Amino acid sequence: MRRGASIQDFADKIGANSGQLITVLFHLGQMATATASLDEDTFQILGVELGYKVEIVSPEDEERELFEGFGLNISTELEDEDEELLQARPPVVTVMGHVDHGKTKLLDSIRNSNVVAGEAGGITQHIGAYQVHAQHEGVDRAVTFIDTPGHEAFTAMRARGTQVTDIAILVVAADDGVMPQTIEALNHAQAAQVPIVVAVNKVDKEGANPAKIRQQLTEFGLVAEEYGGDVMFVDVSALKGMGLDKLVDAVLLTADAALDLRANPDRAARGVAIEANLDKGRGAVATVLIQSGTLRVGDAIVAGSSHGRVRAMFDENGEAVSEAGPSRPVQVLGLQSVPRAGDKFVVAEDERQARQIAEKREAADRNALLARTRKKMSLEDFTKALEDGKVESLNLIIKGDVSGAVEALEDSLLKIDVDASVQLRIIHRGVGAITESDVNLATVDAAVIIGFNVRPDNKAKERADREGVDIRYYSVIYNVLEDIEKSLKGMLKPEFEEKQMGSAEIREIFRSSKFGTISGSYVRSGVIKRNALARVIRDGAVVREGLKVDSLRRFKDDVSEVKTDYECGIGLGDFNDLQVGDEIETYEMVEKPRV
Repeated sequence: MRRGASIQDFADKIGANSGQLITVLFHLGQMATATASLDEDTFQILGVELGYKVEIVSPEDEERELFEGFGLNISTELEDEDEELLQARPPVVTVMGHVDHGKTKLLDSIRNSNVVAGEAGGITQHIGAYQVHAQHEGVDRAVTFIDTPGHEAFTAMRARGTQVTDIAILVVAADDGVMPQTIEALNHAQAAQVPIVVAVNKVDKEGANPAKIRQQLTEFGLVAEEYGGDVMFVDVSALKGMGLDKLVDAVLLTADAALDLRANPDRAARGVAIEANLDKGRGAVATVLIQSGTLRVGDAIVAGSSHGRVRAMFDENGEAVSEAGPSRPVQVLGLQSVPRAGDKFVVAEDERQARQIAEKREAADRNALLARTRKKMSLEDFTKALEDGKVESLNLIIKGDVSGAVEALEDSLLKIDVDASVQLRIIHRGVGAITESDVNLATVDAAVIIGFNVRPDNKAKERADREGVDIRYYSVIYNVLEDIEKSLKGMLKPEFEEKQMGSAEIREIFRSSKFGTISGSYVRSGVIKRNALARVIRDGAVVREGLKVDSLRRFKDDVSEVKTDYECGIGLGDFNDLQVGDEIETYEMVEKPRV
C-alpha cells in the first residue's frame, strides 16, 4: 500500500467491498470512512484480522514507481550508468556542529564573505549552497558546500541535508568541547554513512584545547590519524582564516580515499531542491543541487509537487549561467510554486508531463499528510471523549519565508506531546506572505496563523482584524514551540481533585418547617464551611454524595464556618435521610496544576 492510502484502496487491492472493511474496523474499535487516509498501524491491524500482510511502500519506492509510469528513470546510482560516460565530480560537503561553534563563520571564511551578523536565535534560517575552488596537488579542484541549519529542531532538514552530502565537516569549538548537538550531528553523519572530517575551530582563543577534542571524540568512534585512526582532524580559526586550506585539502583527500565521486553529465538532470522561497519580483526561487546530468535553461522540470520551465539560473554570486553539471548548486527561476527542502527534482520531456507528475505527487503527499495528522481514537475513547466534552483540537496555519523552516516547524510541532484529549492539526502550510485566503481558511476552521519571518499583506490584515483571527509572528523556532505547547496545555480541560475540609458527627436531629432537617453536630476535624460540598457516611459506607451545606448555624446565629471541637446545626438542603451517629464529611474540588 502507498502511504496515506484509504480503505477504498485496500478494498480494490483485495477485491472486497469497502463497506465490509469499515464494519471490520468498527468492530476493532477504529472509526474511519472509505476515503479517509489511514496510517500504517491501522492497516496492520486490518491486515492481521483479514489474513493479509500489509507493507507500506517507502517514499523512495513510491517516487520511483510514479516516474517509471511516465517512462522516466530517476536513479542517480553509479551502477546504472555506462562506465565510459562517467566523469569526476566535486564532493558535496555539509557543515554540521553545535550552535555557536562557528559553522556559518567557517563557511564564510571559506567563501571570503560575511552573512553572519543578525542571525535570529543563532540559527541559520536559510540554506545556501556554494562552490569554491582550491589548488590540490597542483590541480584546480572544486568543492560544493551546503549550509544546513544546524539545530535540534531542524533534525528533519538536517537528515535530508545529509542525504545529498558526500562528506560532513563536524565543527567543534576548541574552547567549548563536545556538546549534545555535536553528538547529534555526528550520529546523523554516521547513520547516513558519510565520511567525517573534524574542524577544531577557535584554536586561537584563550583556553582552547584541541587535544582534548580529539580525546573526547575518540569515545564516539572518531579516532584521529595521529592516534592511529582514519579521521582527519584540522585545527582552524574561522575568525582569523587559519588552517582553511588544510581543511579543504583534508576534504579532498578524504573524498579521494573513501569515495567514488563520478557522475554522467550527458543526460537529463536529476537532483535535490536544497532550499526554496517566494521572491516578490521573481516568483518561486529554488536552490537546487544537480546530482547527475546537466540542467539547462529551457528544461521542463518537476520538483516535489511543483513544476515549471527553467527561465533562468544563477550561481552563488548571482551571475547568470546557462547550464549546470553534477554537484553544481544553482538558483532556478520558473517554477509555478515553491518546492519543499529535500524534494527531488527531475527534468521531464515537456511541461505537460511535468505538470501531470507534479499533480500526482501532490495527491500522494496530501494523502500521506492526512494519514499523519488523522489521530487514532477507538470507539470507546471517542464516545467517552464526546460525553466529557474532551474532543478539542488546535488548528494551525503555518506560513514561512522558506520551505525548509516551514517543514522543520511542522515536524517539531507534530512531535509536541501533551495529552490524548487535545489534537494539534496543521490544516495548511505554505511559503510567502500571509494572504487573505489564509485568513479565510482560519476563519472557517477557527485556526491560529503562525507567520515565521513573514507578515500579512494589507487585505489579509484588515480581514484578520475584522474576523478576529489570531496571527502570531516569530523569527525563532523555539518561541513557536514554547507558545504552542503552553496554549495546548491551556486548552486541556481542567482536571480537579478532591480536597478534604472537615468532618462532623451527628448527635441530634431537629425537624423544622422553615429549614427542613437540621442535624445537631459536633465538628471532629478540620472546618465545616457553608456552601461546601458534603457526603453522608453511615457505618463507614457513603449514603449520599454531592450534597451541599445549605445552612450552618451556631445556636441562633447563621455562621460561615465552624471549627474543630465546636457544636453546630448543619442543613443539607432537602436531604432528610439522616440518623444520629452519621458522619458528615465536607470537601472542595481543586483544579490540578498541569505538569
